[in-house]
Amino acid sequence: MSFVHLHCHTEYSLLDGSARIKGIVKKAVELGMPALAITDHGVLYGAIDFYKECKKNGIKPIIGCEVYVAPRQRIQKEKAFDDYQYHLVLLAKNHQGYQNLLTLVSEAFVSGFYYKPRVDKQLLQKYSKGLICLSGCIAGEIPQLLLQNQKDSAYAAAREYLQMFGEGNFFLEISDHGIEEERIASQELLQMSEQLGIPLVATNDVHYVEKQDARAHEILLCIQTGKTLNDEKRLTFPTQEFYLKSEKEMQLLFGEVPQALENTLLVAKKCELDF
Repeated sequence: MSFVHLHCHTEYSLLDGSARIKGIVKKAVELGMPALAITDHGVLYGAIDFYKECKKNGIKPIIGCEVYVAPRQRIQKEKAFDDYQYHLVLLAKNHQGYQNLLTLVSEAFVSGFYYKPRVDKQLLQKYSKGLICLSGCIAGEIPQLLLQNQKDSAYAAAREYLQMFGEGNFFLEISDHGIEEERIASQELLQMSEQLGIPLVATNDVHYVEKQDARAHEILLCIQTGKTLNDEKRLTFPTQEFYLKSEKEMQLLFGEVPQALENTLLVAKKCELDF
């Protein structure tokens, strides 16, 4: 086995993830995965149930969160300047990391909430110990800057996150769900990895367990946004590739960058959290 899923949304990514904890763990076991991560949007509601279910089924639970990062400071809440957020994946390596993750998520609600619970770089710097950071999907700061042709700013941000979390704790995340923007961002991230010496990690942004669950997930998004399936302008995912893929499926996507797959195992080994 040379791949572990490190970016997974469960039912606790409310009205966005449709993967039930029992279902996603069962599927991971069927696929022979040695470990599995939970990275719900902005919350840790499912952490304990997920931990117990993984332990019961003999696979390593990796507790994490896809946090929302404020574009400026989290206390700034000004229309047109602060009503979007960057995505960033954080995984707990140990008990200290879990405690810091709890603090970050709580503070995101208490002092940073504006549309979403948000952290900022000041907070991330303060509570970075014991955490592994992945640069996130194409909604992450680094991919967004690359897609906007702001290469210098993207490289500066990568160096900043590397300094924040430390050598061996920051990874550039690449995904391929058949989206053109992802392919463009991934090519740029490959170059960045070579130039800055920051390792790559391959993920699939899991929102449902099986490929055929895409339709049910589409309906869930309609509930979230108050739309119907007849509305052509409704929020939809661009492809049906956001499911828990097998190692073989991931190898077909990232065969040219095997280190990005192997690094998922490296990350899984680093995460040793026991309750």
